[in-house]
Amino acid sequence: MPLYIKPLLPAGSARTADDEAGRMTQMITGYWVTQVVRTAAELDLVGHLAGGPATADEIARAGSLHPLATLRFLRACAALDLVTSEDGTTFAATSLLNTLGADRPGSLRDLALWGGMESHWGPWGRLADAVRTGQGQAGPTLGADLFGYLAAHPEEGHRFTAAMGAMTDGVAARLADILPLSGSETVVDVGGAAGVFVQTLMVRHPALRGVVLELPHLAEAARSAADRAGVADRFAFVAGNFFESVPAGDVHVLKYVLHDWDDESAVRILRSCRAALNPDGRIVLAELVIDPGASTGLPPLMDLNMLTLTDGGRERTRDDFEALFRLAGLRMTRVTHSASLVSLIEGVAE
Repeated sequence: MPLYIKPLLPAGSARTADDEAGRMTQMITGYWVTQVVRTAAELDLVGHLAGGPATADEIARAGSLHPLATLRFLRACAALDLVTSEDGTTFAATSLLNTLGADRPGSLRDLALWGGMESHWGPWGRLADAVRTGQGQAGPTLGADLFGYLAAHPEEGHRFTAAMGAMTDGVAARLADILPLSGSETVVDVGGAAGVFVQTLMVRHPALRGVVLELPHLAEAARSAADRAGVADRFAFVAGNFFESVPAGDVHVLKYVLHDWDDESAVRILRSCRAALNPDGRIVLAELVIDPGASTGLPPLMDLNMLTLTDGGRERTRDDFEALFRLAGLRMTRVTHSASLVSLIEGVAE
């Protein structure tokens, strides 16, 4: 199968027709890269190279892999800068590959694994149907909505939870940098999975009390995470449903929560939070914010991810968030951009 692939030019550079053909070919074959990275994570390539360079045969023996197929796979990894090789037979890990290390802080291994699993991979294959209908494609592809499917498939559910935790690890400290706290509040992490965000805040503020509201099956993961962070004595896990009620608190944080839901559902969640706020409390969303005037960046692509995977989920503009707050009886007070792509959107009760 002949391919015409040329290196991409820097943004803004003049391109010829040949350059554009090469660029388009890389876009068309982009899914190959997803599966190479997923396979590198699944086969623990980081672990096989942790002791230093190794040959394809050595890696194949250690991992019970096909020797020639392993060599071919490693060549592809070299083309993606995941490994290096001077002779074509011995390979060494790069710093890029090491981001998939299971024991590395902020490891992206679980995100790489989930990105190539059926619950993510399958619905994306029906993107055209999502655009035609405006409907998420988890149901037609998986036979259930995303979260129902993950609950029925524990391995993928575990990977999804771990992947979301890894994404939080990557931004929690940067969000903590821009979230002003007195240090003595009760902060409720609404839909906070294992509680990585609120536990990051608790580590920074030794008097802060933290609560996570989540589904019951995440209780053990949340309590274990609190133990590892050294904040278990100030931490509580509450099993519940944020559509029904939310624990009382001074600050309710919702990280990557509203983007899973349509506007009506998002307003219901915000109203639950508003009803549980202590006097002078506030609600803080941690979300991507779409800039309608920008044509590049992650938010528009993540918006398609939500279109495809969920029933009504979406990324939103600042005006969209302000409208949600108003419908929930809240007033937006500020939007603060962090050093990551995630912003904090704050509001108080009217």
